[in-house]
Amino acid sequence: MPNLLLELRSEEIPARMQRKAAGDLKKLVTDALVEAGLSYEGAREYWTPRRLALDIHGLTARSADVREERKGPRTDANEKAIEGFLRGAGLSSVSEAQVVSDPKKGDFYVAVISKPGRAAEEIIAEVMPGIIRDFPWPKSMRWGKASSKPGALRWVRPLQSIVCTFGPEHEETVVIPFEIDGITASNVTYGHRFHAPEAITVRRFDDYAASLERAKVILDAERRKDIILHDARDIAFANGLELVEDEGLLEEVSGLVEWPQVLMGSFEEDYLSIPSEIIRLTIKTNQKCFVTRKQGEEGLSNKFILVSNIQATDGGKEIVHGNGKVVRARLSDALHFWKRDQGNLPDLETLTVSAEKFGLDLKKPLDQRMAKLDALNVTFHAKLGTQGARVARIRALASELAKITGADATLTDRAAVLAKADLRTEAVGEFPELQGLMGRKYAVLQGENASVAAAIEDHYKPQGPSDRVPEDKVAITVALADKLDTLIGFWAIDEKPTGSKDPFALRRAALGVVRILLERRIRLPLLATVRDADLLSFFHDRLKVYLRDQGARHDLIDAVLTPEADDLLMVARRVEALTAFITSEDGKNLLAGTKRATQLLAAEEKKGTVIADAVAEALLKLNAEKELFAAISSASKDAADAVAGEDFRSAMAALSKLRGPVDRFFEDVLVNDEDAAIRANRLALLRLIREATGTVADFSKISG
Repeated sequence: MPNLLLELRSEEIPARMQRKAAGDLKKLVTDALVEAGLSYEGAREYWTPRRLALDIHGLTARSADVREERKGPRTDANEKAIEGFLRGAGLSSVSEAQVVSDPKKGDFYVAVISKPGRAAEEIIAEVMPGIIRDFPWPKSMRWGKASSKPGALRWVRPLQSIVCTFGPEHEETVVIPFEIDGITASNVTYGHRFHAPEAITVRRFDDYAASLERAKVILDAERRKDIILHDARDIAFANGLELVEDEGLLEEVSGLVEWPQVLMGSFEEDYLSIPSEIIRLTIKTNQKCFVTRKQGEEGLSNKFILVSNIQATDGGKEIVHGNGKVVRARLSDALHFWKRDQGNLPDLETLTVSAEKFGLDLKKPLDQRMAKLDALNVTFHAKLGTQGARVARIRALASELAKITGADATLTDRAAVLAKADLRTEAVGEFPELQGLMGRKYAVLQGENASVAAAIEDHYKPQGPSDRVPEDKVAITVALADKLDTLIGFWAIDEKPTGSKDPFALRRAALGVVRILLERRIRLPLLATVRDADLLSFFHDRLKVYLRDQGARHDLIDAVLTPEADDLLMVARRVEALTAFITSEDGKNLLAGTKRATQLLAAEEKKGTVIADAVAEALLKLNAEKELFAAISSASKDAADAVAGEDFRSAMAALSKLRGPVDRFFEDVLVNDEDAAIRANRLALLRLIREATGTVADFSKISG
């Protein structure tokens, strides 16, 4: 079967866009071909800094013929209805339609529409221009003379050439002829910009990939990543070092080169006095280079690893020299930031009011930065006020939360006051991703308590499902206060997440609260804190996501989660106990009996059947119903006591005693007795079953 090769070659595509763009290209092309009636065996996308490529193999050479019968109106329908049918079916007169008789509905028209299949080449040529013209780049541009014309092609960077060949695996291929804004598809591509700028004629994917490799282009991004990673490890090892691996940087660098050449540079050891996080970010952000460390040690070495796109004749000496000059300049800036952040601000006299407001010591550099943050009235959000106002709110909330978490009140207050101070440091101004971490370092330098220093860094955590949760009680308290203040504030101004849009990361904040409460086993009545039922519902949604990720069944979560449940730890413990119970033999059988009871009861309630207000023991005629009533009375009390003591496993164990009596009741007792009083009494007994199990969970929501 034929194969299709497509390449879209352009100026350098931003590394962050390449992988998704290649995936989009595969989906758009394969979807369009399938929609046109073709099928294929497999497809794989490729990308380099200068090209997106697609290999589709086993593509059918022609779409199948299609025969469709379209039913129309009755033969005696009005003229307009018949005309509309003929237009829709593409018929010029009723003589071209068939008449079909139906014994019940009479005679009606049927149009038989036959569409002959089309050659794959024709379909490909038809769909490609639209895919290219409407390609979903996050950002695109126009260029050249054509850019002034309406409807000019937009692409992420100027599109230079298109390869589109089609043909069997072992026979000659053809070029699919299509053109877009003066660029005509061909079988000609180009290799490495510097090492092999000559034209290359290709036929199909295998010789295309091989020809590019000979022209110093490695098409497969995963191979480029593998080469970079292993060569970097090897060169580090050869120098007695180990690579500090960084998957995000590796992905980015592989998107910057077509022919990766791994080299090692160095900088003066004096710069190692800068915190390793700053060194790493400086070298990564500005030069896209990796850092190294001595084998088995935590601290960084003064050697860095760079990846070049050129195989230099001098072995890379000039490339290393040039990168080293830039790295040294950037590290010099970083050292300057680090030292300035430890010194006094020049305008201390303007900070006294803010210092008094927050109880700050203006002899300490971090305190000065917090006072500066407040004095400058730095905006947090237009509708939520300044960063200073926000810190005041977090401080007040942390004070209340400390009573619940058991954190030291004085240390919690100090941590809350200094938590955002590093936002005014030069290091964080240069590298915002270091917020919190730099605050901790500066706090240690000025002699803050270890719990305070830890809280300054950890109050941002967890920042995602894989991030760690704070451990220190002070850090836990400030982290909760920070996230809850964010959520309460944005709910108050009606800036809630909608669909996939969550610009203020409120889902992440709520999930962070959920994880802290559950993983640190904290009992916090959320509704008393957030005072908003809609926000509580938002927490419920995040709790469901978290518990499902932990393996909990969605129906068991729904069975215990009521709209007013605001102690999330207790909800999680109920789900845990219910999961263990419902998978036991007693649990399975009780569930079956309970569901039978609740379904029968619900059906009678819907019909308006009379149900007694309470069970009358005098009307219990059979041993099975007497036994069930006694068992419910005992189990209900035991389960309620266990729930009150928050012992949910014991509550389940108490309910498990109902299994036998419930089973015997349905075996021996006819609920809908002819005697209305007995029937009403037995229905009341079923209601007791529902109420007894309801102390633990809503069994009607459990599947199975």
